[in-house]
Amino acid sequence: MILSATLSKPTGKVEEILGKNYQRVKIRFKGGADSPYFAEFFTEKQSFHKNFSEAELEEFLNANIGRSFKNCVERTEEKEITFLANKRGEVRRLEKALAPQSDKGTYVKPLSAAALQAQNAGARMTATAGAFNRSKNYIIKEGTSVPFLQALGVMTDAGKVVSAKYDKFRQVNRFLELLDDVLPNVLQAQEGGRPIEPLQILDFGSGKSYLTFAVQYFLESVKKIPCQITGVDLKEDVIKSCSDLAARLGINNINFVCGDIAKYSGKNPDIVITLHACDVATDYALKFAVDKNAKAILSVPCCQKEINSQLSKSSNAVFAPLLKHGILRERFSALMTDAVRAQLLEARGYKVQVLEFIDMEGTPKNLMIRAVLAGGAATQSLACEKSARDLLEAFGVKQSLAELLGGGL
Repeated sequence: MILSATLSKPTGKVEEILGKNYQRVKIRFKGGADSPYFAEFFTEKQSFHKNFSEAELEEFLNANIGRSFKNCVERTEEKEITFLANKRGEVRRLEKALAPQSDKGTYVKPLSAAALQAQNAGARMTATAGAFNRSKNYIIKEGTSVPFLQALGVMTDAGKVVSAKYDKFRQVNRFLELLDDVLPNVLQAQEGGRPIEPLQILDFGSGKSYLTFAVQYFLESVKKIPCQITGVDLKEDVIKSCSDLAARLGINNINFVCGDIAKYSGKNPDIVITLHACDVATDYALKFAVDKNAKAILSVPCCQKEINSQLSKSSNAVFAPLLKHGILRERFSALMTDAVRAQLLEARGYKVQVLEFIDMEGTPKNLMIRAVLAGGAATQSLACEKSARDLLEAFGVKQSLAELLGGGL
């Protein structure tokens, strides 16, 4: 059974076949009887979602490997299978066993796209409905003994995920997937593509620090990348509790600081994280990241009240239907806030994506602004800046990140 698949390196036919100029497609098994696969389609600036049944996934992969995308990496419980297409549409298949005792790849003679489709059609359709009960392909595996998750009550001593904490377990894994995607960009920014010194990670509004400890575990234990992490939060008792936990676990590369995000000053971070920093606290965190030229930003905003309170006083009759109902006004103001933030980050040289963090049933605060420092043309920067400020002006509102960054580029 396929647990995940990633298609990359689009061909010139991707827009013709799929309708948009997608750069990458990520598919993962999520379970469920009717549509067990969740797919994310990424353009340069947007992401689109779709659910697949097993048969639909089969059809999609057969139709697009070698035609829409040159590369595809599939994972099952036993194998990692890589498909590489050349300019003539011939596809090479590379298989690597995931078992520790067998990590050598086995190369198979290149196939034409048509032959590949015929071969895979037969192979994949042998999956049975019972296979859907197998464990999901998380970065942190169920059944693995992970000290910080055990200490935080997410896992038992035997490594079993506590049922009441399963949403938190999924959230942690999803965040690590999104972080893993940008790590190559962060490391490439270092000399020779390798970190010269430990990656500096700054976690604003760290709270109970599930993600702080997860990032440390992922980088140090899974990726073998040295790091130094700082968690910042306003609550003294929370900071003390997290510091005590780090000491008990023998983790010496995480430190916790009690302080206001708006007033924080510290080392230049490589990566800035904000998870549910309330209202304008997210804006101060983003401003800090921009000022310090952070190489990557992963921000999940919440409580976007600032624009909402201003929209409620708007006298513009054109927008009356949008602002009449509180729930519509609240959702619109949140989307508007994050749209402005994304545009302003692009204006400062970041490549930005607004992604679904986790499913809506986990939390309604489920959008992530993920930004990687890439630089950009001055004309594009000015256009992004102008579009953000034009949007604010159209509704007659102010937004903190726009105010903090000012208008000069």
